[in-house]
Amino acid sequence: MTASAFEIVLAVPMECGSCVESVTNALKHLKGIDKFDINLKSNLVTTEGTLPPSEIVKAIQATGRDAIIRGTGKPDSAAVCILESFDPKDRFKPVKGLARIVKVSPQNVFVDLTVNGLPKGTYYPSIRASGNLSEGALSTGKLFYELDPVEVTQPSTASTTINSLGASQDSGNLFAGQSFLFAKLTPSEIIGRSIVLSRLQNEVTKDSLVGVIARSAGAWENDKQVCSCSGKTIWQERTDAKAHGVAV
Repeated sequence: MTASAFEIVLAVPMECGSCVESVTNALKHLKGIDKFDINLKSNLVTTEGTLPPSEIVKAIQATGRDAIIRGTGKPDSAAVCILESFDPKDRFKPVKGLARIVKVSPQNVFVDLTVNGLPKGTYYPSIRASGNLSEGALSTGKLFYELDPVEVTQPSTASTTINSLGASQDSGNLFAGQSFLFAKLTPSEIIGRSIVLSRLQNEVTKDSLVGVIARSAGAWENDKQVCSCSGKTIWQERTDAKAHGVAV
């Protein structure tokens, strides 16, 4: 299908015109970006197009700067799901994946799925009927929507870690993967449900990754720079999140 262009707002730390030039050079040749704007004063980068958010983040991070997605698409048109492992061995860094979901036409969403710190192989993502995680993936209910498989084959090293998901870097047996998937759904249909990532097709297992789908801010809906709860800046929260294996 053909996706409609959508807007993405990212916070990017920049100090001078040279920073702006560096980010400009990283973005101007990317296919799928129709236009972009860089605001040095507010440290914000805005893009419009059909390129997945994770690809834009990676392009900016390649300049040596970080990037935090602050909003995607129109209001009530985006969602997010953090995929976690319920395996006891992963208790210190349970986060293994992130799915960003953006509405790209009246009845279709785009799922930008990244996973990291997993054994090499093919994984099968699906949206389940329930968001009940009391028993991990096993309590998420029947199949609601089946997504295309994800190939996890990229070495999980410091230079190839996707979206700073925080997977362990001390093992050569861990890998990363990324897929850009379309689904004939709307965000309102799936918020509150869950995404499961299983090693087995058509079967949810105890070690499947799982997370609840939550509403995400649209472009320009989130201008917070300091958390009212913790008093920390978004960059301090970013550091804390990375330490726990969470992408912000």
